[in-house]
Amino acid sequence: MKNRSGYFKTNLTGALQYKSFLPKPLPPDPPIVYDEEMIQLLATANRSIGILEGISMLVPDVDLIVSMYIRKEALLTSQIEGTQATLDDILDPNLEENTNQNVADVLNYIKASKYATSRLSELPICNRLLQVTHAILLEGVRGREKNPGEFRRSQNWIGPAGSTLKDARFVPPNPEDMISAMSDLEKFINEEDEMDALIKISLIHYQFETIHPFLDGNGRIGRLLISLYLIERKLLSYETLYISYFFKRNRIEYYDRLTEVRTKGNYEQWVIFFLLAIDESAQDAISTIEELLKLHDTNFEMVRNTGRASKTIMKVFNYLEKSPIIDIKKTSEALRISFNAASNAVQTLVVLGILRQTENVRRNRIFAYEEYLRILRKGT
Repeated sequence: MKNRSGYFKTNLTGALQYKSFLPKPLPPDPPIVYDEEMIQLLATANRSIGILEGISMLVPDVDLIVSMYIRKEALLTSQIEGTQATLDDILDPNLEENTNQNVADVLNYIKASKYATSRLSELPICNRLLQVTHAILLEGVRGREKNPGEFRRSQNWIGPAGSTLKDARFVPPNPEDMISAMSDLEKFINEEDEMDALIKISLIHYQFETIHPFLDGNGRIGRLLISLYLIERKLLSYETLYISYFFKRNRIEYYDRLTEVRTKGNYEQWVIFFLLAIDESAQDAISTIEELLKLHDTNFEMVRNTGRASKTIMKVFNYLEKSPIIDIKKTSEALRISFNAASNAVQTLVVLGILRQTENVRRNRIFAYEEYLRILRKGT
């Protein structure tokens, strides 16, 4: 029986011979079969995305939440690729002095994500956009020797460290086939059709990961593509979905299900898994927003009742939601208040139990909005 997802094609001859996978263009033929489970999950996932979009619209300062969620997704998506960094690392007030290779990976993803999202207003999702985004992702970090911003011109493969073409777990299309496969994918992304957006992005993500058009950074660009597509299709207005949390928790199953499509053409099991990822990620993002809002309201009331100095304390409190880890000097500069005023406000927030001095041996003391960080750290 022919595999509807593609076939393994023989390249070169003799000792150099190897097989690479050539995916068939989307949509699948024969088409996706919608069973009861898929229809149910599709309805649930669409509903959860709708609720997430609705709650984002009601948040008084949505940009704050979005900037934290982008950092969280950046961290999770980089951790899937083996980056060793924590949320506290990327929120460090002395980040410039303390940036290491791992932190730089995460910061580049944040830049790449913001760039790509901002370009959506004037550009459809296209290969050119993905290439420029890729260049930003790999600028000055590990992988910078792997042609940032360009589709690969050599064969790549997926497998454990030290594996070769011969014993790779998966060999994506050869460079020539990859170019035509990416051209087909670009057409599919921008085609007007009746397919539900969540089904469509599940297929786009699978196909992108299978084509693996870059020498490095494919996983991160492939996951960013999900967020970009949902924004382009107006299901979300902001990057409020951190889907890498689900993929990180179910990493082995994620790879197994992609393999199941490549080897058996079974798209349906992949679509079901992907819809579950969207639903759970949206629900998690909703409950995080609700927890953050509740925490804000409780602490806002406490700060409001601090009497005469409450105006300065409120300033510092509002600043904490942008920068939940602070030092006094940088806070006083950012808020244009004196060092003493900032110091007094911080001390009051420590007494109220909102801030806690961290176990930091360096000279300038660091304070953390611990409860806020606890909510955001989940899964990281």
